Amino acid sequence: MEFKEIVSNKKEFLELLRLADEQEDMIDRYLDNGHMFVLYDDDLKCEAVVTELNSLECELKNIATMPNEQSKGYGKAMIQFLFDEFLSRYQTMYVGTGDVPGILNFYKSCGFRESHRVKNFFTDNYDEPIIDQGVQLIDMVYLRADTKK
Repeated sequence: MEFKEIVSNKKEFLELLRLADEQEDMIDRYLDNGHMFVLYDDDLKCEAVVTELNSLECELKNIATMPNEQSKGYGKAMIQFLFDEFLSRYQTMYVGTGDVPGILNFYKSCGFRESHRVKNFFTDNYDEPIIDQGVQLIDMVYLRADTKK
């Protein structure tokens, strides 16, 4: 496995980014300022974008694994890489997602724990209803991982 930071032409990965964030103008809000990483294992398997919130906190804004490569450990490998990369510089990494049990359990299995919610985030910020694993997303559920000191 090889992790690479992408510093230019990030939109080349738009198709994969849209797996985790369906609306392009929402991706545009963080893509330029975010640190993008891709994971290759022969070919592209996973991507992620992390932004700085302030000097103590960062946020995993997008993580997506190629559909035919899901459930093979690439997402967990990417998150572990991001923890190693960012939790040495920041005290906390957040990730926001919909209230979908399978996704929440994935993040918890990676070391995140629930933090807070933003009510009506998806209904207030997206043009169309977002359905994930049969669940309409309404609130943004934030999880956090903290530096182990």
